[in-house]
Amino acid sequence: MRALLILTSLLGLCFQSLAAEALAQNAGDWSRSIVLIESTRKQYDYLQPWSKRMKSGQKTGIVVGEREILTTADELYDRTLIRLQKGGRGKWWIGDVTWIDYHANLALVTTTDESFWRDLTPAKLDSAIPSEASLQILRWREGKLENRKAEFTQYSVKEGRLASVSHVQLETSTEMRGNGWGEPLVANSHVVGIVSAQDGSTCTAMPASFVTSILEARKKGTYRGLGYFDFYWQPGENPASLAAVKLEGEPRGVLVIDVPAKLDGPPPILKPRDVILDIDGFAIDTDGDYTDPEFGHLMLENLSTRRKWAGDDLKIKISRDGKILDVTYKLPKFEYNNSLLPDAVFDQEPEYLIVGGLVFQPLTDTFLQSWGPEWKRRSPFRLYYFNNEARTKEQPSRVVLSQVLPDEINIGYQEIKYLVLEKFNGQPVRKLADIRTALEKSTTGFHIIECFQSDSLRRIVIEAGPKERQATQRVLQRYGIAEEFYIASPDAKPASAGAN
Repeated sequence: MRALLILTSLLGLCFQSLAAEALAQNAGDWSRSIVLIESTRKQYDYLQPWSKRMKSGQKTGIVVGEREILTTADELYDRTLIRLQKGGRGKWWIGDVTWIDYHANLALVTTTDESFWRDLTPAKLDSAIPSEASLQILRWREGKLENRKAEFTQYSVKEGRLASVSHVQLETSTEMRGNGWGEPLVANSHVVGIVSAQDGSTCTAMPASFVTSILEARKKGTYRGLGYFDFYWQPGENPASLAAVKLEGEPRGVLVIDVPAKLDGPPPILKPRDVILDIDGFAIDTDGDYTDPEFGHLMLENLSTRRKWAGDDLKIKISRDGKILDVTYKLPKFEYNNSLLPDAVFDQEPEYLIVGGLVFQPLTDTFLQSWGPEWKRRSPFRLYYFNNEARTKEQPSRVVLSQVLPDEINIGYQEIKYLVLEKFNGQPVRKLADIRTALEKSTTGFHIIECFQSDSLRRIVIEAGPKERQATQRVLQRYGIAEEFYIASPDAKPASAGAN
Protein backbone atom coordinates (compact mmCIF):
# COMPACT_ATOMS: atom_id res chain seq x y z
CA MET A 1 0.00 0.00 0.00
CA ARG A 2 2.83 2.36 0.92
CA ALA A 3 4.61 1.53 -2.35
CA LEU A 4 1.40 2.36 -4.24
CA LEU A 5 1.17 5.77 -2.51
CA ILE A 6 4.82 6.52 -3.33
CA LEU A 7 4.23 5.51 -6.97
CA THR A 8 1.11 7.72 -7.15
CA SER A 9 3.03 10.67 -5.71
CA LEU A 10 5.86 10.15 -8.20
CA LEU A 11 3.39 10.01 -11.07
CA GLY A 12 1.72 13.21 -9.82
CA LEU A 13 5.08 14.98 -9.66
CA CYS A 14 5.89 13.70 -13.13
CA PHE A 15 2.64 15.04 -14.57
CA GLN A 16 3.19 18.40 -12.82
CA SER A 17 6.69 18.53 -14.27
CA LEU A 18 5.39 17.77 -17.76
CA ALA A 19 2.67 20.41 -17.40
CA ALA A 20 5.21 22.97 -16.21
CA GLU A 21 7.49 22.04 -19.11
CA ALA A 22 4.59 22.44 -21.56
CA LEU A 23 3.75 25.86 -20.13
CA ALA A 24 7.38 26.91 -20.34
CA GLN A 25 7.56 25.77 -23.97
CA ASN A 26 4.32 27.63 -24.71
CA ALA A 27 5.69 30.76 -23.02
CA GLY A 28 8.80 30.48 -25.15
CA ASP A 29 6.65 30.61 -28.28
CA TRP A 30 4.71 33.64 -26.99
CA SER A 31 7.91 35.52 -26.14
CA ARG A 32 8.19 36.49 -29.82
CA SER A 33 4.68 38.00 -29.88
CA ILE A 34 4.46 39.84 -26.57
CA VAL A 35 6.33 43.09 -25.90
CA LEU A 36 6.63 45.58 -23.07
CA ILE A 37 5.35 49.14 -23.50
CA GLU A 38 6.49 52.02 -21.30
CA SER A 39 4.35 55.15 -21.37
CA THR A 40 5.35 58.50 -19.92
CA ARG A 41 2.51 60.98 -19.63
CA LYS A 42 1.41 64.20 -18.00
CA GLN A 43 -0.58 63.71 -14.82
CA TYR A 44 -2.84 66.62 -13.99
CA ASP A 45 -4.18 67.66 -10.61
CA TYR A 46 -7.73 68.85 -11.26
CA LEU A 47 -7.93 70.49 -7.83
CA GLN A 48 -4.89 72.57 -8.82
CA PRO A 49 -5.35 72.63 -12.60
CA TRP A 50 -2.29 74.83 -13.25
CA SER A 51 0.05 72.16 -11.92
CA LYS A 52 1.17 68.90 -13.51
CA ARG A 53 3.79 66.22 -13.07
CA MET A 54 5.08 63.33 -15.12
CA LYS A 55 4.10 59.72 -14.58
CA SER A 56 5.56 56.56 -16.13
CA GLY A 57 4.08 53.08 -16.26
CA GLN A 58 4.46 49.81 -18.09
CA LYS A 59 1.91 47.67 -19.88
CA THR A 60 1.75 44.78 -22.31
CA GLY A 61 1.49 44.85 -26.09
CA ILE A 62 0.71 42.07 -28.57
CA VAL A 63 2.21 41.97 -32.07
CA VAL A 64 -0.81 41.54 -34.36
CA GLY A 65 0.41 42.53 -37.82
CA GLU A 66 3.19 44.05 -39.85
CA ARG A 67 4.71 46.70 -37.58
CA GLU A 68 1.55 46.75 -35.43
CA ILE A 69 1.33 46.23 -31.68
CA LEU A 70 -2.07 46.01 -30.04
CA THR A 71 -2.67 47.21 -26.50
CA THR A 72 -5.28 48.99 -24.41
CA ALA A 73 -5.69 52.77 -24.57
CA ASP A 74 -5.54 53.04 -20.78
CA GLU A 75 -2.65 55.25 -19.57
CA LEU A 76 -1.78 56.33 -23.13
CA TYR A 77 -3.66 59.62 -22.86
CA ASP A 78 -1.69 62.85 -22.30
CA ARG A 79 1.39 60.91 -23.36
CA THR A 80 4.78 62.48 -24.01
CA LEU A 81 6.92 59.41 -24.70
CA ILE A 82 6.36 55.78 -25.72
CA ARG A 83 9.14 53.17 -25.47
CA LEU A 84 9.11 49.52 -26.53
CA GLN A 85 11.10 46.54 -25.31
CA LYS A 86 11.15 42.96 -26.55
CA GLY A 87 12.44 39.89 -24.76
CA GLY A 88 11.65 41.40 -21.35
CA ARG A 89 15.03 43.07 -20.92
CA GLY A 90 17.74 45.09 -22.65
CA LYS A 91 17.38 47.84 -25.23
CA TRP A 92 14.41 50.18 -25.45
CA TRP A 93 13.07 51.51 -28.78
CA ILE A 94 11.15 54.76 -29.26
CA GLY A 95 7.55 53.99 -30.18
CA ASP A 96 4.57 55.90 -31.47
CA VAL A 97 0.79 55.53 -31.18
CA THR A 98 -0.60 55.24 -34.70
CA TRP A 99 -4.27 54.84 -33.74
CA ILE A 100 -6.20 55.07 -30.50
CA ASP A 101 -9.85 54.76 -29.51
CA TYR A 102 -10.44 55.67 -25.89
CA HIS A 103 -14.10 54.65 -26.01
CA ALA A 104 -13.22 51.09 -27.05
CA ASN A 105 -10.02 51.15 -24.93
CA LEU A 106 -7.84 50.03 -27.83
CA ALA A 107 -4.64 51.36 -29.39
CA LEU A 108 -2.08 50.42 -32.02
CA VAL A 109 1.60 51.19 -31.42
CA THR A 110 4.61 50.94 -33.74
CA THR A 111 8.25 51.92 -34.16
CA THR A 112 10.13 52.86 -37.32
CA ASP A 113 13.31 51.08 -36.19
CA GLU A 114 13.61 47.95 -38.35
CA SER A 115 15.83 46.16 -35.82
CA PHE A 116 12.97 46.00 -33.32
CA TRP A 117 10.83 43.82 -35.58
CA ARG A 118 13.45 41.12 -36.14
CA ASP A 119 12.41 37.75 -34.68
CA LEU A 120 8.93 39.02 -33.75
CA THR A 121 5.88 37.18 -35.09
CA PRO A 122 2.21 38.25 -35.05
CA ALA A 123 -0.14 36.48 -32.66
CA LYS A 124 -3.45 35.00 -33.80
CA LEU A 125 -6.68 36.31 -32.29
CA ASP A 126 -9.65 33.96 -31.95
CA SER A 127 -12.51 34.19 -29.46
CA ALA A 128 -13.44 30.51 -29.57
CA ILE A 129 -12.69 28.88 -26.21
CA PRO A 130 -12.98 25.05 -26.37
CA SER A 131 -14.49 23.59 -23.22
CA GLU A 132 -11.30 21.63 -22.51
CA ALA A 133 -8.93 24.55 -23.17
CA SER A 134 -6.61 25.82 -20.48
CA LEU A 135 -6.65 29.63 -20.25
CA GLN A 136 -3.44 31.48 -19.43
CA ILE A 137 -2.50 35.12 -18.82
CA LEU A 138 0.97 36.19 -19.96
CA ARG A 139 3.16 39.24 -19.32
CA TRP A 140 6.78 40.23 -19.02
CA ARG A 141 7.92 40.57 -15.43
CA GLU A 142 11.49 41.05 -14.20
CA GLY A 143 12.94 39.85 -17.49
CA LYS A 144 10.85 36.67 -17.64
CA LEU A 145 7.61 35.88 -19.42
CA GLU A 146 5.21 35.13 -16.58
CA ASN A 147 2.57 32.56 -17.44
CA ARG A 148 -0.31 31.91 -15.06
CA LYS A 149 -3.44 29.82 -15.32
CA ALA A 150 -6.86 31.47 -15.47
CA GLU A 151 -10.29 29.88 -15.11
CA PHE A 152 -13.19 30.98 -17.32
CA THR A 153 -16.11 32.37 -15.30
CA GLN A 154 -18.66 33.95 -17.63
CA TYR A 155 -19.44 36.36 -20.43
CA SER A 156 -21.19 39.51 -19.29
CA VAL A 157 -22.22 42.90 -20.67
CA LYS A 158 -20.97 45.92 -18.78
CA GLU A 159 -19.35 49.31 -19.26
CA GLY A 160 -15.84 49.51 -20.64
CA ARG A 161 -12.79 50.64 -18.71
CA LEU A 162 -12.62 54.18 -20.16
CA ALA A 163 -16.19 54.81 -21.30
CA SER A 164 -19.76 54.07 -20.26
CA VAL A 165 -20.44 52.09 -23.45
CA SER A 166 -21.70 48.61 -22.62
CA HIS A 167 -20.28 45.66 -24.56
CA VAL A 168 -19.49 41.99 -24.05
CA GLN A 169 -16.73 41.18 -21.55
CA LEU A 170 -14.97 37.92 -20.69
CA GLU A 171 -14.49 37.24 -16.98
CA THR A 172 -11.90 34.86 -15.55
CA SER A 173 -10.53 33.97 -12.15
CA THR A 174 -6.78 33.82 -11.48
CA GLU A 175 -4.27 33.90 -8.65
CA MET A 176 -2.13 36.30 -10.68
CA ARG A 177 -2.23 39.89 -9.40
CA GLY A 178 -1.64 43.30 -10.93
CA ASN A 179 -3.34 42.60 -14.26
CA GLY A 180 -5.44 44.93 -16.37
CA TRP A 181 -2.77 46.46 -18.60
CA GLY A 182 -3.26 44.78 -21.94
CA GLU A 183 -2.13 41.25 -21.00
CA PRO A 184 -3.18 38.58 -23.52
CA LEU A 185 -5.55 35.87 -22.36
CA VAL A 186 -4.60 32.85 -24.44
CA ALA A 187 -5.97 29.37 -25.19
CA ASN A 188 -4.73 26.78 -27.68
CA SER A 189 -2.07 29.09 -29.14
CA HIS A 190 -4.58 31.89 -29.79
CA VAL A 191 -5.31 35.18 -28.05
CA VAL A 192 -8.93 34.94 -26.90
CA GLY A 193 -9.04 38.20 -24.96
CA ILE A 194 -7.15 41.28 -23.79
CA VAL A 195 -7.22 41.90 -20.05
CA SER A 196 -8.40 45.43 -19.26
CA ALA A 197 -9.16 45.34 -15.52
CA GLN A 198 -8.80 43.26 -12.37
CA ASP A 199 -10.78 43.31 -9.13
CA GLY A 200 -9.48 40.85 -6.57
CA SER A 201 -9.08 37.52 -8.34
CA THR A 202 -11.50 38.45 -11.16
CA CYS A 203 -9.96 39.62 -14.43
CA THR A 204 -12.08 41.31 -17.09
CA ALA A 205 -10.99 40.97 -20.70
CA MET A 206 -12.27 42.22 -24.05
CA PRO A 207 -13.04 39.14 -26.19
CA ALA A 208 -10.96 38.78 -29.34
CA SER A 209 -14.04 38.96 -31.60
CA PHE A 210 -14.94 42.40 -30.21
CA VAL A 211 -11.37 43.58 -30.79
CA THR A 212 -10.94 42.09 -34.27
CA SER A 213 -14.30 43.42 -35.48
CA ILE A 214 -13.09 46.94 -34.70
CA LEU A 215 -9.65 46.42 -36.24
CA GLU A 216 -11.12 44.92 -39.41
CA ALA A 217 -13.68 47.73 -39.75
CA ARG A 218 -10.88 50.26 -39.28
CA LYS A 219 -8.89 48.72 -42.14
CA LYS A 220 -11.95 48.81 -44.39
CA GLY A 221 -12.65 52.43 -43.46
CA THR A 222 -16.10 51.61 -42.07
CA TYR A 223 -15.34 52.15 -38.38
CA ARG A 224 -16.99 55.36 -37.18
CA GLY A 225 -16.63 54.84 -33.46
CA LEU A 226 -18.84 52.99 -30.99
CA GLY A 227 -22.56 53.54 -30.95
CA TYR A 228 -24.92 53.10 -28.02
CA PHE A 229 -28.60 52.95 -27.13
CA ASP A 230 -29.75 56.38 -25.95
CA PHE A 231 -33.03 55.16 -24.45
CA TYR A 232 -33.86 53.71 -21.05
CA TRP A 233 -35.86 50.55 -20.50
CA GLN A 234 -37.18 48.27 -17.79
CA PRO A 235 -37.76 44.50 -17.86
CA GLY A 236 -41.13 43.33 -19.13
CA GLU A 237 -41.59 40.90 -16.26
CA ASN A 238 -44.80 42.49 -14.97
CA PRO A 239 -47.78 41.24 -17.03
CA ALA A 240 -49.84 44.20 -15.81
CA SER A 241 -47.34 46.66 -17.33
CA LEU A 242 -47.41 44.85 -20.68
CA ALA A 243 -51.21 44.69 -20.59
CA ALA A 244 -51.34 48.43 -19.93
CA VAL A 245 -49.51 49.08 -23.21
CA LYS A 246 -51.80 46.61 -25.04
CA LEU A 247 -49.22 43.90 -25.80
CA GLU A 248 -51.10 40.73 -26.67
CA GLY A 249 -49.86 37.18 -26.28
CA GLU A 250 -47.16 35.78 -24.04
CA PRO A 251 -45.05 38.27 -22.00
CA ARG A 252 -41.93 39.23 -23.92
CA GLY A 253 -39.68 42.17 -24.60
CA VAL A 254 -38.78 45.21 -22.51
CA LEU A 255 -40.62 48.47 -21.91
CA VAL A 256 -39.11 51.80 -22.98
CA ILE A 257 -39.49 54.25 -20.08
CA ASP A 258 -37.54 57.30 -21.28
CA VAL A 259 -36.03 58.67 -24.49
CA PRO A 260 -33.96 61.81 -23.73
CA ALA A 261 -34.39 64.66 -26.20
CA LYS A 262 -31.50 65.18 -28.62
CA LEU A 263 -29.67 68.47 -29.01
CA ASP A 264 -30.06 68.26 -32.78
CA GLY A 265 -31.20 65.90 -35.47
CA PRO A 266 -34.61 64.32 -36.16
CA PRO A 267 -37.10 63.36 -33.44
CA PRO A 268 -36.35 60.04 -31.70
CA ILE A 269 -37.71 56.89 -33.32
CA LEU A 270 -38.63 55.18 -30.05
CA LYS A 271 -41.15 56.55 -27.58
CA PRO A 272 -41.92 55.87 -23.91
CA ARG A 273 -44.32 52.92 -23.51
CA ASP A 274 -42.96 51.18 -26.61
CA VAL A 275 -42.24 47.48 -26.06
CA ILE A 276 -39.02 46.31 -27.74
CA LEU A 277 -39.56 42.77 -29.02
CA ASP A 278 -36.64 42.22 -31.39
CA ILE A 279 -33.35 43.98 -32.23
CA ASP A 280 -31.36 43.16 -35.37
CA GLY A 281 -33.15 39.84 -35.71
CA PHE A 282 -32.64 38.75 -32.09
CA ALA A 283 -35.71 38.19 -29.91
CA ILE A 284 -35.62 40.06 -26.59
CA ASP A 285 -36.97 38.31 -23.51
CA THR A 286 -38.61 39.92 -20.50
CA ASP A 287 -35.25 40.20 -18.71
CA GLY A 288 -33.80 42.26 -21.54
CA ASP A 289 -31.60 39.41 -22.76
CA TYR A 290 -31.11 37.78 -26.15
CA THR A 291 -29.31 34.61 -27.24
CA ASP A 292 -25.97 35.44 -28.85
CA PRO A 293 -24.66 32.75 -31.23
CA GLU A 294 -21.13 33.17 -29.85
CA PHE A 295 -21.58 34.06 -26.17
CA GLY A 296 -25.00 32.73 -25.14
CA HIS A 297 -27.44 34.83 -23.09
CA LEU A 298 -26.42 38.50 -23.05
CA MET A 299 -28.11 41.78 -22.19
CA LEU A 300 -29.58 43.66 -25.17
CA GLU A 301 -27.12 46.58 -24.71
CA ASN A 302 -24.50 44.44 -26.43
CA LEU A 303 -26.42 44.68 -29.72
CA SER A 304 -25.31 48.32 -30.04
CA THR A 305 -21.67 47.18 -30.35
CA ARG A 306 -22.06 43.74 -31.93
CA ARG A 307 -20.35 44.46 -35.28
CA LYS A 308 -22.32 47.71 -35.47
CA TRP A 309 -20.85 51.20 -35.37
CA ALA A 310 -22.06 54.74 -34.86
CA GLY A 311 -24.34 55.77 -37.70
CA ASP A 312 -25.36 52.20 -38.60
CA ASP A 313 -29.04 51.31 -38.88
CA LEU A 314 -30.61 48.68 -36.64
CA LYS A 315 -33.96 47.08 -37.36
CA ILE A 316 -36.10 47.03 -34.21
CA LYS A 317 -39.49 45.36 -33.87
CA ILE A 318 -41.72 47.10 -31.33
CA SER A 319 -45.25 47.06 -30.04
CA ARG A 320 -46.83 50.52 -29.86
CA ASP A 321 -50.40 50.89 -28.63
CA GLY A 322 -51.01 47.23 -29.44
CA LYS A 323 -49.67 47.44 -33.01
CA ILE A 324 -46.54 45.59 -34.11
CA LEU A 325 -44.19 47.94 -36.00
CA ASP A 326 -40.77 47.63 -37.63
CA VAL A 327 -38.66 50.76 -37.14
CA THR A 328 -35.14 51.74 -38.18
CA TYR A 329 -32.97 52.99 -35.35
CA LYS A 330 -29.76 54.87 -36.23
CA LEU A 331 -27.07 54.27 -33.63
CA PRO A 332 -25.91 57.58 -32.13
CA LYS A 333 -22.18 58.02 -31.63
CA PHE A 334 -20.84 57.83 -28.12
CA GLU A 335 -18.88 60.93 -27.14
CA TYR A 336 -17.62 61.92 -23.71
CA ASN A 337 -19.49 65.22 -23.94
CA ASN A 338 -22.86 63.65 -24.74
CA SER A 339 -23.80 64.23 -21.11
CA LEU A 340 -24.03 67.46 -19.12
CA LEU A 341 -20.90 66.49 -17.22
CA PRO A 342 -18.36 65.07 -19.71
CA ASP A 343 -17.32 61.54 -18.76
CA ALA A 344 -13.64 62.22 -19.47
CA VAL A 345 -11.27 64.80 -20.90
CA PHE A 346 -8.20 63.25 -22.54
CA ASP A 347 -5.21 64.79 -24.33
CA GLN A 348 -6.07 68.27 -23.09
CA GLU A 349 -4.84 70.33 -20.16
CA PRO A 350 -7.43 71.13 -17.49
CA GLU A 351 -9.22 74.41 -18.16
CA TYR A 352 -9.38 77.08 -15.47
CA LEU A 353 -9.80 80.82 -14.98
CA ILE A 354 -8.67 82.91 -12.00
CA VAL A 355 -10.47 86.18 -11.24
CA GLY A 356 -9.28 88.03 -8.12
CA GLY A 357 -8.34 84.70 -6.51
CA LEU A 358 -11.63 83.00 -7.42
CA VAL A 359 -10.88 79.82 -9.38
CA PHE A 360 -13.43 78.70 -11.99
CA GLN A 361 -13.33 75.32 -13.77
CA PRO A 362 -15.57 73.21 -16.02
CA LEU A 363 -17.53 70.65 -14.01
CA THR A 364 -16.64 67.20 -15.36
CA ASP A 365 -16.48 63.62 -14.12
CA THR A 366 -12.68 63.94 -14.32
CA PHE A 367 -12.85 66.80 -11.82
CA LEU A 368 -15.11 64.74 -9.51
CA GLN A 369 -12.72 61.78 -9.73
CA SER A 370 -10.29 63.86 -7.66
CA TRP A 371 -12.20 62.44 -4.68
CA GLY A 372 -10.72 59.01 -5.33
CA PRO A 373 -11.98 55.57 -6.43
CA GLU A 374 -15.29 56.04 -4.61
CA TRP A 375 -15.83 59.52 -6.10
CA LYS A 376 -19.48 58.83 -6.91
CA ARG A 377 -20.14 58.53 -3.19
CA ARG A 378 -17.50 60.86 -1.74
CA SER A 379 -17.65 63.88 -4.08
CA PRO A 380 -19.88 66.80 -2.98
CA PHE A 381 -23.51 65.95 -3.59
CA ARG A 382 -24.33 69.39 -4.99
CA LEU A 383 -21.77 68.71 -7.74
CA TYR A 384 -22.50 65.03 -8.42
CA TYR A 385 -26.19 65.93 -8.62
CA PHE A 386 -25.62 67.31 -12.13
CA ASN A 387 -24.61 63.85 -13.36
CA ASN A 388 -28.33 63.11 -13.41
CA GLU A 389 -29.18 66.17 -15.50
CA ALA A 390 -29.57 66.08 -19.27
CA ARG A 391 -27.44 68.19 -21.61
CA THR A 392 -29.52 70.77 -23.47
CA LYS A 393 -28.92 73.54 -26.00
CA GLU A 394 -29.58 76.09 -23.27
CA GLN A 395 -27.20 74.36 -20.83
CA PRO A 396 -24.60 72.21 -22.65
CA SER A 397 -22.20 72.16 -19.68
CA ARG A 398 -21.63 73.51 -16.17
CA VAL A 399 -18.93 75.67 -14.57
CA VAL A 400 -17.94 75.48 -10.91
CA LEU A 401 -16.25 77.91 -8.52
CA SER A 402 -13.82 75.30 -7.20
CA GLN A 403 -11.90 77.33 -4.59
CA VAL A 404 -10.78 80.80 -3.50
CA LEU A 405 -7.08 81.71 -3.22
CA PRO A 406 -7.06 84.29 -0.39
CA ASP A 407 -6.35 87.95 -1.15
CA GLU A 408 -7.56 91.22 0.32
CA ILE A 409 -10.00 91.64 -2.56
CA ASN A 410 -11.91 88.44 -1.63
CA ILE A 411 -11.97 88.80 2.16
CA GLY A 412 -15.02 86.97 3.51
CA TYR A 413 -15.12 84.50 0.65
CA GLN A 414 -11.97 82.49 1.42
CA GLU A 415 -13.82 79.41 2.71
CA ILE A 416 -16.34 79.02 -0.12
CA LYS A 417 -15.87 76.35 -2.77
CA TYR A 418 -17.69 73.94 -5.06
CA LEU A 419 -20.44 76.35 -6.12
CA VAL A 420 -22.04 75.88 -9.55
CA LEU A 421 -22.48 79.09 -11.53
CA GLU A 422 -25.63 80.38 -13.20
CA LYS A 423 -24.70 83.93 -14.21
CA PHE A 424 -21.67 86.23 -14.29
CA ASN A 425 -22.43 89.96 -14.56
CA GLY A 426 -25.93 89.08 -15.68
CA GLN A 427 -24.72 86.79 -18.49
CA PRO A 428 -25.70 83.08 -18.41
CA VAL A 429 -22.67 80.82 -17.86
CA ARG A 430 -22.79 77.85 -20.26
CA LYS A 431 -19.04 77.28 -20.56
CA LEU A 432 -15.84 78.67 -19.05
CA ALA A 433 -15.22 81.04 -21.98
CA ASP A 434 -18.48 82.83 -21.11
CA ILE A 435 -16.83 84.20 -17.97
CA ARG A 436 -13.98 85.70 -20.02
CA THR A 437 -16.57 87.52 -22.11
CA ALA A 438 -18.62 88.61 -19.08
CA LEU A 439 -15.56 90.14 -17.37
CA GLU A 440 -15.83 93.07 -19.79
CA LYS A 441 -19.51 93.64 -19.05
CA SER A 442 -19.40 95.02 -15.53
CA THR A 443 -21.47 98.23 -15.43
CA THR A 444 -21.37 98.85 -11.66
CA GLY A 445 -17.64 98.60 -10.90
CA PHE A 446 -18.22 95.17 -9.38
CA HIS A 447 -18.35 91.62 -10.69
CA ILE A 448 -21.63 90.00 -9.65
CA ILE A 449 -21.54 86.20 -9.61
CA GLU A 450 -24.80 84.26 -9.20
CA CYS A 451 -24.69 80.61 -8.20
CA PHE A 452 -27.06 77.69 -8.59
CA GLN A 453 -29.55 77.29 -5.78
CA SER A 454 -28.15 75.18 -2.97
CA ASP A 455 -27.69 75.24 0.78
CA SER A 456 -24.76 77.62 0.39
CA LEU A 457 -24.02 81.13 -0.88
CA ARG A 458 -26.05 82.31 -3.88
CA ARG A 459 -24.35 85.63 -4.72
CA ILE A 460 -20.74 86.83 -4.73
CA VAL A 461 -19.59 90.40 -5.35
CA ILE A 462 -15.99 91.54 -5.87
CA GLU A 463 -14.47 94.73 -7.26
CA ALA A 464 -13.93 94.93 -11.01
CA GLY A 465 -11.47 96.87 -13.11
CA PRO A 466 -7.83 97.68 -12.19
CA LYS A 467 -8.15 96.48 -8.57
CA GLU A 468 -9.38 93.05 -9.66
CA ARG A 469 -6.61 92.72 -12.25
CA GLN A 470 -3.97 93.75 -9.70
CA ALA A 471 -5.37 91.22 -7.22
CA THR A 472 -5.22 88.49 -9.84
CA GLN A 473 -1.55 89.22 -10.50
CA ARG A 474 -0.79 89.18 -6.76
CA VAL A 475 -2.45 85.76 -6.45
CA LEU A 476 -0.51 84.38 -9.42
CA GLN A 477 2.79 85.55 -7.95
CA ARG A 478 1.98 84.40 -4.42
CA TYR A 479 1.03 80.86 -5.48
CA GLY A 480 3.57 80.47 -8.28
CA ILE A 481 0.95 80.17 -11.03
CA ALA A 482 2.26 80.97 -14.51
CA GLU A 483 -0.99 81.97 -16.25
CA GLU A 484 -4.30 83.34 -15.02
CA PHE A 485 -6.29 81.07 -17.32
CA TYR A 486 -6.19 78.20 -19.75
CA ILE A 487 -9.18 77.75 -22.05
CA ALA A 488 -8.97 75.26 -24.89
CA SER A 489 -9.56 76.53 -28.40
CA PRO A 490 -13.12 75.96 -29.66
CA ASP A 491 -11.53 74.13 -32.61
CA ALA A 492 -9.63 71.72 -30.33
CA LYS A 493 -10.43 68.12 -31.30
CA PRO A 494 -11.86 66.11 -28.39
CA ALA A 495 -10.56 62.64 -27.62
CA SER A 496 -12.63 60.32 -29.78
CA ALA A 497 -12.49 57.24 -31.96
CA GLY A 498 -9.50 57.22 -34.25
CA ALA A 499 -7.80 60.23 -32.66
CA ASN A 500 -4.03 60.21 -32.27
